[in-house]
Amino acid sequence: MAQHIIVTDYCPQWARRYQEEAAQLQAVLGDNCIAIHHIGSTAVPGLAAKPIIDIMPVVQSLTAVDSAQAALTHLGYEYLGEFGMAGRRYLRKGGDERTHQVHIFAWQDTENILRHLAFRGYLRTHGAERAAYARLKKALALQFPRDIESYCRGKAEFVHRTEEKAMLWAQQYPHKTLR
Repeated sequence: MAQHIIVTDYCPQWARRYQEEAAQLQAVLGDNCIAIHHIGSTAVPGLAAKPIIDIMPVVQSLTAVDSAQAALTHLGYEYLGEFGMAGRRYLRKGGDERTHQVHIFAWQDTENILRHLAFRGYLRTHGAERAAYARLKKALALQFPRDIESYCRGKAEFVHRTEEKAMLWAQQYPHKTLR
């Protein structure tokens, strides 16, 4: 069965769901985990999103993460390794109707870490961009309710263009990037 794509209005409970899951991940990753961030659309108040919590732990060692695979699987995650992105560890929970996605990066991967944080921060502070992204995602979800690849392709240009703006914004306002 293909993933069912549903985009809903922002839900304040997403922040609580992130905190609960982050605590479990922190417990498994232990001292290897330097920081953990709520990323993606559910981390942006006011932004419509698929109700999937994206979490980004930043770790000292990806090898240590690989060693924790059994414990992460015990939390209900499917451990997919790099899953198309070198230097990342990707996990998901909930199968085709997933509830959580985890993107783990080593602390040295500042490009990917900053890209995610800048995108989140930019959308949190730029209402017009946030509203345009919400409209696009809702339209794509209606057009491609069971075709995640087409849904993602439909967002790609907007995301790429916004990431570029967000990275420039993050250089100018680094203190806002982590909020």
